[in-house]
Amino acid sequence: MRHRLTDEFGVDPSPELAALHQAILRQDASLGPPPGVPDRPRANLPAQLTALVGRRNALEEVDKLLSGARLVTLIGPGGVGKTRVAVEAATRIAARAPLESSSQGPQFPDGVWLVELADQRAGVADLAQAVAATLGLSGDVPAGSPGPGTPWAPADRLAAALRERRILLVLDNCEQVVDPAAELADLLLRAAPGLGVLATSREPLGLAGETVYLVEPLQPADAIRLFTERATASAPGFALDGETREAVAEICRRLDGIPLALELAATRVRGLGARELAARLEDRFRVLTAGQRGAPARQQTLRAMIDWSWELLSEPERVVLRRLAVPAGGCTLDAAEAVCAGAGVPREEVLDLVTRLVDRSLVVMADSPAGPRYRLLESVAAYATERLREAEELAGVRERHLRHYLDLAEQAEPQLRGPRQQAWLGRLDAEAANFRSALQEAVLPDAAARLATALCWWWLLRGRLSEGRRALSAVLAVAPEAAELRVLEGAFTLLTGDRSSSRPSLPSGIDAPVRRGRALWLHAYGLFHAGLPDASEEVNARALDLLATDEWGTAAVLGLRAMNALARGDLDAVARDGLRSAALFRELGDRWGELQTVSPLSTLAEIKGDYTEAARRQTEGLRIAQELGLAAEVAARHSGLGRLALLSHDWDRAHDLHERALQLATEQGYVYGEVHAVMGLALGARRSGDLDAAEAYLIRLRDELMSSAAGEHLLLVELGFTAELREDAARAADCQLRGLEVARSFGELRAVALSFEGLAGAAALSGDVGRAESAALLLGAADAARRSVGAPLPPAERGDVDRIMAVTRAVLGEAAHAEVFLRGTRLTPQEAAHLARTVLSDAS
Repeated sequence: MRHRLTDEFGVDPSPELAALHQAILRQDASLGPPPGVPDRPRANLPAQLTALVGRRNALEEVDKLLSGARLVTLIGPGGVGKTRVAVEAATRIAARAPLESSSQGPQFPDGVWLVELADQRAGVADLAQAVAATLGLSGDVPAGSPGPGTPWAPADRLAAALRERRILLVLDNCEQVVDPAAELADLLLRAAPGLGVLATSREPLGLAGETVYLVEPLQPADAIRLFTERATASAPGFALDGETREAVAEICRRLDGIPLALELAATRVRGLGARELAARLEDRFRVLTAGQRGAPARQQTLRAMIDWSWELLSEPERVVLRRLAVPAGGCTLDAAEAVCAGAGVPREEVLDLVTRLVDRSLVVMADSPAGPRYRLLESVAAYATERLREAEELAGVRERHLRHYLDLAEQAEPQLRGPRQQAWLGRLDAEAANFRSALQEAVLPDAAARLATALCWWWLLRGRLSEGRRALSAVLAVAPEAAELRVLEGAFTLLTGDRSSSRPSLPSGIDAPVRRGRALWLHAYGLFHAGLPDASEEVNARALDLLATDEWGTAAVLGLRAMNALARGDLDAVARDGLRSAALFRELGDRWGELQTVSPLSTLAEIKGDYTEAARRQTEGLRIAQELGLAAEVAARHSGLGRLALLSHDWDRAHDLHERALQLATEQGYVYGEVHAVMGLALGARRSGDLDAAEAYLIRLRDELMSSAAGEHLLLVELGFTAELREDAARAADCQLRGLEVARSFGELRAVALSFEGLAGAAALSGDVGRAESAALLLGAADAARRSVGAPLPPAERGDVDRIMAVTRAVLGEAAHAEVFLRGTRLTPQEAAHLARTVLSDAS
């Protein structure tokens, strides 16, 4: 100014101008704005009208990333809240004082600016002009510009203007201009070392130095909270209570925890209520059509939200996306290739297209032990299914889907009976939803029948018995000529507790003897678990004739024969067949098969009084069951170990083990396991003196769970012992007499002996000499019956016998008691039963 005044006017600066010059040189603080006058804006971030829910960790992570990276890109599916997280993170940064310690987070003293790119469709120059306009930069040519006649590009002008600034640019919605946005960001970051960029996009920008942060859908609790807050604001009187909680949880799950979808759904609560809204989500694109008026058009409806992403895809990407709607619950890469390859997309291109869809946040990738798995969010899958129908491809893609999973199941089926059993179980578990979908929507009945047949062994090992029965019945309805399937369906009917298929005919339609034998063995296995041991042994014997050349089949038949032998008290057969079966299964590497021998062999050791061996087998069985993830078997082994704890009088440990067994069995719908666990709890309660708890458990068994004859017998005996301990002679006699009839019906002498012991206790209650003699005779008969099958009572199980015998000795005297007891050992079971009925019929 001094030079211009002198050159143009020949005058010196005024005192005021000279003073200003000195103040500038001194950087006088008085040159700043007066108190109360705001400085120029440092941000253009919009104020939010609602609270941000469930993103505290995301905000902390983004803040941390911006401290160490100059380009951070928030990616995620449409509607997940990338913009909201970016704006909130930027707002927190802008609120910091410019000279705060760097430990408080990234510093941008020249401002934090949001640049909305959703409406941009042009190149780098247009994006640069949009950024410049947001920052309020003029179009003046900066110093150092090219010479006359050389154009100065908008992006270069913007880069020069930002060179000395420490500024954060929030580039929002980059996905539809991802290439020019990436080019501009790269140019600016290289030119301006103090610049930071926080971008939001459905795919990464793909630049060196970029840090990508995935904004994920809300966790269930946060999703419920967000929906509830928005629904309460939209529908006065709405409350999350017992009636609505389940419906709200279902809405949040079906909408994948996507905030925009949840907010759209919340606006419908006023008109539909939560339960009706949940029921109508099958038609979600018609239901979720009313957004907030101030929202962009792409966020007004659920369809518009996904349309926005669809329009950005190439045609091959659209083809793969719509075909990926058919796999259920995700799929592996080889499944994606099998299902998606076809007209318009060669198989060798599927990998690249799927990974591009992952980059665009339309396909979710997750690692698994078998490699990456790909899935669609439910709303994207619903949208893609509509597009698949429009393209008239649904039937063809479903056929490819069925064939792929048929190949997988048939490849897996033999592997489930060998050393790779555990790995293949895990692989099939991951595809459970795909198998279910393939069977439900099968377009080829023959292929569906083959698939159901191949899956039977997996259903059995995993305890998916009800699912297997339903699937087999459904496939039989469309493929009634499938002979093997009919036999297998009968077996699963039995395994679920229905005895209607107890006597199948030999399946003449199955040509291969081994396949016929294995199908019959499975039916015999079902008969055993349905409490029909005689029919089980008959069918099992027919299976053995067909499986003479099949080592696995032989092992299976012998294992089942050992279980049946235990049920009828043939302990020599249990040892012979059980040990041989276990050895064969061990040689084959079939851990599940080996596990089936644990129960008969550990029970045999228990009967012999070898509790160490019994515990070893049960513990090994538990380890196998846990390795294979067989929850029903884990429940059974807990009951087995609980039984051993009872024998050692460790009541607390026995109770805990049986409670755990009951929990696991109930979760699996494993009724047989529930029966064993509740009976174990009842035995423990009675033996520890808690008669009320014992009776409650026994009544639960009687009213809710009991089905087999052996189980009914033990129930009646325990009810009788409980009544005896309460000194209720009539009820004790009634229960024990009924128990005796059940025991005699299935002919197991140890069970008959237990009933004699219970009847002795009922007889001894009266205290008179005649009844005491009858009680001693029955105790002698029981001892003889047990010894006849090589199973005398071990010391740990003599509690009830010793208690009753103490009473009879006290009444008869030692010598007389010994003589009567000896006479009782000479009675046949029939004579002892007649004696019991004669003596106790009046009492009952």
